[in-house]
Amino acid sequence: MRRLPPLNTLRAFEASARNSSFVAASEELFVTASAISHQIKTLEEYLGVSLFSRHKRKVELTPAGEQYLTSIRHALDEIEMATQRLASSHEANLVRISVAPNFLTRWLMPRMSHFQALYPDIELQINASMGLVDFSRGTTDMAVYFGNGEWDDIEVHFLRKVMLVPVCSPRLLDGKRPLDSPEDLRRHTLIYVSKRQWEWENWLHLAGVDLINPKRNLQMSSGQLATAAAQEGLGIALADSTLTSREIKSGQLVVPFDIQLDTHKAYYLVYQKSRPLTAGMKAFKEWLMDEMQRGDGEISEEPASQE
Repeated sequence: MRRLPPLNTLRAFEASARNSSFVAASEELFVTASAISHQIKTLEEYLGVSLFSRHKRKVELTPAGEQYLTSIRHALDEIEMATQRLASSHEANLVRISVAPNFLTRWLMPRMSHFQALYPDIELQINASMGLVDFSRGTTDMAVYFGNGEWDDIEVHFLRKVMLVPVCSPRLLDGKRPLDSPEDLRRHTLIYVSKRQWEWENWLHLAGVDLINPKRNLQMSSGQLATAAAQEGLGIALADSTLTSREIKSGQLVVPFDIQLDTHKAYYLVYQKSRPLTAGMKAFKEWLMDEMQRGDGEISEEPASQE
């Protein structure tokens, strides 16, 4: 029979040592600080040694605690990896993905049938979310982020740069107010994303147009809504040329001026650092990177080879 202390006391010890605080450990493990203190006391009594020196605002490991932490941390890492490997073997063909709503509806959804044709045995569970994912606590396997690629403690794979172009309904081109040059935008409604109003200013500067006061402005809370408003003929929006490629090709949207604004941001596929990829995760990663890095951003006509 193994002589082992309770697992909860070891989790409390490792979290307290890593955070140098019983309070921080309690927040991480969703228990009270007094419960952490009690678990540490139980472990110290079990071992017959003092693991921490208590101070007013923090705790510090004793020499014995430091020595014990090295072994305990290694053991907990091994348990975590073994658990992930076992879960992966049972759910190798299930991939849980978190994706921004605009990317999901305008890019991923139109291509889902292509992925399903290539990998009929792989099930995707997709969640629309704008926030960052805590892979260590949730069940999400992978996510698509928009940003500069600088996130800590996750694996990051570049997908594609985000370039913005003006888009509008073709009805605007046939209206009474022409769009022959960027200067003509002053006679039209510009559709802004409320948190990214600098985008229009930067695009106008790139087009060589002084800051203009358009006929009126229309603000939307997201790029998805701004593009939808442009498609309805409510004005002109700046949209991601990759995400709107389908609407542009079908003629639902037109690009009055082919001047692209580099946002200096991109889409990235991310997942937990050092996590072994399941068969499903590996397939989705390879398919997504291949699709996103196509030069024209269009949906491929024929499924690519899996080899």
